Amino acid sequence: MKTEERKKIMKLKRGLAAVLVAALAVGMMTGCGSKSSDKQTTSDKKETLVMATNATFPPYEYVDGQDYAGIDVEVAQAIADELGMELQIQDVEFGSIISGVQSGKFDIGMAGITVTEDRKKSVNFTNTYATAKQVIIVKDGSDIQTVDDLSSDTKIGVQQDTTGDIYTTDDYGEDAVIRYNKGADAIQALLTGKVDCVVIDSEPAKEFVAANDGLKILDTEYVEEEYAICVAKDNDELLNQINDVLDKLKSNGKIDEIVNKYISAE
Repeated sequence: MKTEERKKIMKLKRGLAAVLVAALAVGMMTGCGSKSSDKQTTSDKKETLVMATNATFPPYEYVDGQDYAGIDVEVAQAIADELGMELQIQDVEFGSIISGVQSGKFDIGMAGITVTEDRKKSVNFTNTYATAKQVIIVKDGSDIQTVDDLSSDTKIGVQQDTTGDIYTTDDYGEDAVIRYNKGADAIQALLTGKVDCVVIDSEPAKEFVAANDGLKILDTEYVEEEYAICVAKDNDELLNQINDVLDKLKSNGKIDEIVNKYISAE
């Protein structure tokens, strides 16, 4: 090979090496920029507010297509917005909500949860945000006409671990109460004659009666109650923050707006 040609080849090799070094340097800089950007994105993410619910309780919580909907869902979203947090909803069995909040698995529980002395032993409750009542659903033509017609011989269907379950068990004993995982399952049992009546919250009761011919709600209510949000006993900071937001949402009419969207005035 001629000397002149050898010089040209060496010059070309040095040029290629320089290009490769420059490319590697740019790649390293780009990689560092990407990591920095990732860190920035992570730090900018909103803190998550994890809400446990049981989405079989219209109009408070239910599944609408691919989404969760209902009074509790919208109230929770309004709270998360005020706190600058991202709401994450976990749909679980009703009976596992309080224990999940107690253990720290969930931040809050909202599922038409009534404040009771027994539940207050496990979790703290916010100020109430809704009032409700337990009612009795029967089939048309039933011998049960009022609360006074219930007895220890009555087969009473309830959703497990709800206040309907608690109150009827206290009043009529374990043998009278037949528990179901979902209110809809208790209604199905009533339709097929497995139970004589169903005790459940008034608003879901209206939904169930409207969807099933041959059922009615008795005029006399079983008991009145109030709903609140449960929070772990060691999370006073979140409890106080939510109470402040609830006060604001009540005073500016947001709570009433949400409730009226789902429940028409009687």
